[in-house]
Amino acid sequence: MDLKLKPFDFNQAVAKAGLAPDGTPLARARATQKGDFQTAMASALKQVSDSQLESSRLQRELQLDNPSVSLEDTMVAMQKSQIGFQATISVRNRMVQAYTDIMNMQV
Repeated sequence: MDLKLKPFDFNQAVAKAGLAPDGTPLARARATQKGDFQTAMASALKQVSDSQLESSRLQRELQLDNPSVSLEDTMVAMQKSQIGFQATISVRNRMVQAYTDIMNMQV
């Protein structure tokens, strides 16, 4: 698996988020499909899981003195998986807080 960091392209990121470069929503509306949120969450969780598995594999290979695995690649993979896991926990905490806020609203 290629663990090289790619340069961040801001314009591509905002376009993917459906925003103009100044942060305003794009005029054209996307048609929402049923299950988009569920699919996006499942995909994000799978990516975090895959990242953690790859990090564990590289750590194990490094401990076994595999000459094809470098310490730098292993450390980068570990940091990627840690950041992904922290982001996942943050999203979970915000979702729980939003659910709690909605449940506590007076109707």
